[in-house]
Formats: sequence, structure tokens, C-alpha cells
Amino acid sequence: MSRGAKTAALAALLAVVAGPVLAQQPPTQGWIVVAASTQKPAGENASSETQQLSPEEKMQRRYPQPARAGDLIGLPLLDDDDRTLGHIKHVVKTQAGKLQLIVTYGGFLGWRQRLIAVPIEVVAIAGRQLAALDMTRAEFDGAPAWNNAQTAPVAPDDVIRVALYRR
Repeated sequence: MSRGAKTAALAALLAVVAGPVLAQQPPTQGWIVVAASTQKPAGENASSETQQLSPEEKMQRRYPQPARAGDLIGLPLLDDDDRTLGHIKHVVKTQAGKLQLIVTYGGFLGWRQRLIAVPIEVVAIAGRQLAALDMTRAEFDGAPAWNNAQTAPVAPDDVIRVALYRR
């Protein structure tokens, strides 16, 4: 490859990688190119954006898919370490129209378990289980017991939307 072809190839590479400003600079002997960017890395922007999003907006970014409410009954709910937090017992709708999953939580071998309400926006379906994405174990510990009087059951054949998740 001739020196001119190498220069052209390097200029094209710079145009793609470092932007048009560096690619337009004249070639010099013994090139040392330092590309600096004022943009934040993608991970920093994404984390600050997701912290500002509401639970509903986060759920929309997880591609919610239709699922029968009855198909969720009995599925395990897992935490970040893939430990089972509980199992889905009911799917209910609050007076404000929000969907909640009623989950058995705590106890030991079925003793002293309590039912807690988990918003549908903080979970995602991962195969034949659900993952608690935006609710920590400490939040589960502090969650109040479910109050049946303030919710209405969702029929098993009703189709609801549940976010997708892949571990």
C-alpha cells in the first residue's frame, strides 16, 4: 500500500472515529493523534437519565408485552441475586387504576409470610419468572401488608402489559 493510500485510509478512519475536525488536518511526519471528546460516556448519560425517569417511563423502555394476568399467578419473583423473594398470588388494580402484583414475602417455609403489593412498573418478565428491577430487598422488607379493600382483582383472562428482561 502506498503512502498516499495509507494517508487516505487513516484520514477516513479519523473522520469516522474522531470526527471531521481531526480528519481535515493536514498530514504530518510521524503522526500522533490524540482524540478528546467533551461528551460523557454512554453509561454516565444513561444512568443519569434513568434516575430521572418515572417508573412508567422506565417500564416503557423495557418493551412491555401483553400477558394474561392468570399466567402470572404462581410465578416466582426474583431479586438481583436470583434469590426468590416470593410468588405471585394475585393481580389487582388500585382505585387509581394502577396494576399491582400481590406477592407472598418473608417468613420461613411458608410460616409468617405476608402479602405485599408490588407495582407492575418495577418488575419485568424473564422467562417463567419475574425479576424485581426497581425495588430493593430493603424496600420489600419495609413494604406494608396488602390491603384487600383498596383494590379490585383483575380477571385471569384479562391481558395486561409486563416489561421484558433478560439476565
